[in-house]
Order: sequence, then structure tokens, then C-alpha cells
Amino acid sequence: MQTTPVTSAQFSKSVLAVPPLARNSKLAICPDNNKKIIRHIEDGGVSMLLYGGNANLYHIRPSEFGHLLDVLVEAAAEDTLVIPSVGPAYGTMMDQADVLKNYDFPTVMVLPTKAVMTEAGLMTGFRHFVEALDRPAVLYIKEEGYISPEGAAELVNDGLVSFIKYAMVRDDPADDPFLDRLVDKVDPKKLCSGIGEQPALIHLTKFGCSGFTSGCVCVNPALSQKMLAAINAKDYDLAEDIRQQFLPLEDLRNEINPIRVLHEAVTLSGIADTGPHLPLLSGITDSAEARIKTAAVELKNL
Repeated sequence: MQTTPVTSAQFSKSVLAVPPLARNSKLAICPDNNKKIIRHIEDGGVSMLLYGGNANLYHIRPSEFGHLLDVLVEAAAEDTLVIPSVGPAYGTMMDQADVLKNYDFPTVMVLPTKAVMTEAGLMTGFRHFVEALDRPAVLYIKEEGYISPEGAAELVNDGLVSFIKYAMVRDDPADDPFLDRLVDKVDPKKLCSGIGEQPALIHLTKFGCSGFTSGCVCVNPALSQKMLAAINAKDYDLAEDIRQQFLPLEDLRNEINPIRVLHEAVTLSGIADTGPHLPLLSGITDSAEARIKTAAVELKNL
């Protein structure tokens, strides 16, 4: 596992995969199946992993957090960057900081929430976490009212942020006043497009983001890597063609639920058995299963 600090140059070489977390029938973290997922992603050329929303770390038991970190350290290749997540509650993230001090993860993402918070309070909590861990953290911006571009810039300028995962969904990703303001105040190389392949081309070309995260990269990592390479080579027609190939599974994620559909897609495409969803999430309907399997298998076989 990579233990050196994260650099913006890494994002031009690898998509940042956001995998699901496999569990067994008793809801315990399953080392073997998580290793299968990681190996499949690495074999496709991806060398960065972020465990956050798709892994449902919002609802992880604090008592199993250390075991999760052990599983990830053991499974990842020597040169793979692994980023776990903490929070979103303040007390949870501060206790998790104590656990993380025993590991060499170069950065950690703070999960966002708009429940019982203010921007000033968020900034104080983020600062406390980084100071406790003594390492910069990933700031995850996914909806309005969480933090302003000015607030994000303050955290960046104070050296508290390794990078920003930007994931606000827009009908037209090119029309994004918030992102316009953000790149005016923060070096775009500090920004990673955080909503998969669909807005990545716009985010990287118009706004200058350094790279992009993806959930569907877990199904076909080589294809997502090919899209990143096409954008870097300014072969935008090829990048657009690849973007369209991810669309069927992404459409199902948007229609049903992004986390639940990806979780099932990894199983249904034969990559690994992700097991049941950790509550407070639940499984998919039988009618949805066939549609997800078709889209996932077709994407994997491209």
C-alpha cells in the first residue's frame, strides 16, 4: 500500500475507484471477497481506491473500523493508494482518528452530512480531525449548503486538504456556478471530479480537475482507465464514446440507488460476492436484478 503523500500527478495516471465493501451472511467484513474486488480493479490498471459511500462506511460499526483497515492494508498491492473514510459524525471521526494513528494511510476522507451542522462547525470539526491525525484529509463536497467555495479555500490554504472530491450533480455539468467559484479560489489540480465517468470529460476539460472517481470502474477498470487516457491525450471523441458505454449501468444507479446498484452489479457480473447490504440500506427488487445483471455483464465484457 502506498504510504507517501497523494500528488495531483497520480490522478492523471489512474482513476480513483470507489468500491463496495463485501460482507458475509452475518454482515461481517469478508477479507477474501474484498481482496477479489481489489485485485480485479488493480488488474485493470487502477492504482487508487477510496472506501466511502459505496462501501456504506456511513453505518460501519466503530468496533470493526480497525478490522476494515487491516483488511485493506493486507489486500492492496504495494503501490496502490488506499483512502478510507471517517465520520460523518464528529465524535465518530475523532475516535476513528485515534485508530488511524496506528496506520500509514497518507490521507483519509471525511464523509459529508448536512444533519445537525453549520459550515463554521464543519470547518472546525475538519480541522480538529486533521490536527488529531496529523495528516491532510479529503474534503468531499456533494451538495449545496455543506461548505462554500470560500470555506473550502480556507481549509486548502491552511494545508488541511489533500484534495477535494467534487460531486454535485447538475443537469448540465458544464453549467455549474458553484464549481466556477470553487476553481476561482482553489487550484483545480486540488479537485477530483467525484461523480463517475458521466461528467468527467467536462470537469477535466472545462474546469481543469485533475482526475475523476468512479464506482463503475469496479466492473470494467480497464475501460475506465482507457477513458482517462483518452482525455489526457485530448482524444475527446474516444472519451465520449467510452462515457456512453458506462451509461446503461449508471442510468440504473441514478434510477434506483447508486450504492445499492453498484453493490449488486459487482456480484451479478461475477467479480466477487459482495453479500448483503449493511443496514440502514436494503437489497434490490427481483425485477431490478435482471436489469442490473444485464447492464453489469455487458459493461464487464466490453
